[in-house]
Amino acid sequence: MSARSGKKKMSKVSRSSRAGIIFPVGRMMRYLRKSTFKYRIGMGAPVYLAAVIEYLAAEILELAGNAARDNKKSRITPRHILLAVANDEELNQLLRGVTIASGGVLPRIHPELLAKKRGSRSKVETILSTPSEKKAKKAKPSPVKKAAKKATVKKATKSKSPRKGKRIDNKKEGASSSTSDDVPGEGFTILSTKNLLLGQKLSLTQTEVSNIGSVKVECIINPTNAEIDLKEDVGNALEKAGGKEFLDGVKELRKSNGPLDVAGAVLGQAPGLSAKFIIHCNIPQWGVDKCEEQLEKTVMNCLTLADEKKLKSIAFPSIASSRNCFPKQIAAQLILKAISNYFDNATSSSLKNIFFVLFDSESIGIYVQEMAKLDIK
Repeated sequence: MSARSGKKKMSKVSRSSRAGIIFPVGRMMRYLRKSTFKYRIGMGAPVYLAAVIEYLAAEILELAGNAARDNKKSRITPRHILLAVANDEELNQLLRGVTIASGGVLPRIHPELLAKKRGSRSKVETILSTPSEKKAKKAKPSPVKKAAKKATVKKATKSKSPRKGKRIDNKKEGASSSTSDDVPGEGFTILSTKNLLLGQKLSLTQTEVSNIGSVKVECIINPTNAEIDLKEDVGNALEKAGGKEFLDGVKELRKSNGPLDVAGAVLGQAPGLSAKFIIHCNIPQWGVDKCEEQLEKTVMNCLTLADEKKLKSIAFPSIASSRNCFPKQIAAQLILKAISNYFDNATSSSLKNIFFVLFDSESIGIYVQEMAKLDIK
C-alpha cells in the first residue's frame, strides 16, 4: 500500500513469462522491427517466433545430449550437434543447407566396400595368370612354320575375303552391345550401382542434359504431357540430338496415338538418337488426387512396354521434378519403389540395366541416399 494512492504496487511481468516461454519476446520484436521495418508487425509475431526457436533449440540440445552420452562425453560439442541434426529426418531436411562450424563430416562408407565378396581371391588369381598364358601363346614360331603359314594364308585369302567384312561387322556389333549394357557411353560417369532380385542392375550416372541423346541404351524415357510435347529440358535435348527425323517421328506418333492419359506411356522409334526406341510418358502433376500412385503407375507402364519389346537396357532421366512440381526426394522414393516392386512381382524380365541419368548435384545426392535405403527382399 502506498501512502498517497492507497493501491498495491504492481510488479512488472515480461511478455515471455506471460506466454510461458524462456526465450525473450521483446528482443525478438526488436529484431523483427530492425530487419522488416517496412511492414507492420503484430503483437503475436514475436511470441510465435520465440516459441518456435525455443522448441528447436530444446529439441537439438536433447538429441545432441544423447549423442554426447553415446560417445561417453560429458560436454556437448559442435560434433554432437551435427550428429543430432543429421540423424533426425525432419531436422536434417530443415537445416539441409546449414554448415555447423567444427562439426566435421558424417562418416559415410559405401556398403559394398565393407561387404566381403566371395570369389574375389580367385578373380585376382585368374587375372594374374593371364599374362603368362598370353606370353606362351605369343611365342615366336620356327621359320619353317612361318613359311607354311604364309603359303596357307595366301591360298585362303581369295575364298575368305568376303567373309572377313561380315566377321568384323559382327565383332563391332557385339562390342557396341556389350558397352551399352555396362557403360552408357562417353561423357557419362557411373556414381553407384545396386542389384535387384532378378539380377537387374540399377546405375546412377551423371552427365549434362545435352548428352541425353547420345546415351547408349536401347530405350530412353521422355517425361512429357498429354500432347507429347518436347518443351522440357530433356525433350529439347532429344529434339536437338535427333533433328528433323526425330521431330517428324514424334508428330506421327501424336497423330496415330492421340492424347496420352495420365500415367499413360507410348513407345516409338528414336531416329537420330543412339537409342533404338523412346517411351513418352504423361507424368501426373504434384498435388492432384492420387498423384503418388499415378507416378508409380507411370514407371511400371514404362517398364512393361520395355519388357513387351524385349529390351535389355533403359535410361530414366530425373522425371516428375521439373514442371510437374514433385519434390525431388519424394519423386526419387516413388520411382525407386515402383522399380523395386515391379521386379519383385515379375517372374522374368528381359531388362538387365536401368540407368538413372541425372544432371544436377541435388538430384544426385538424393538418389544416392534413397538407393542406399532401398531394401532388396
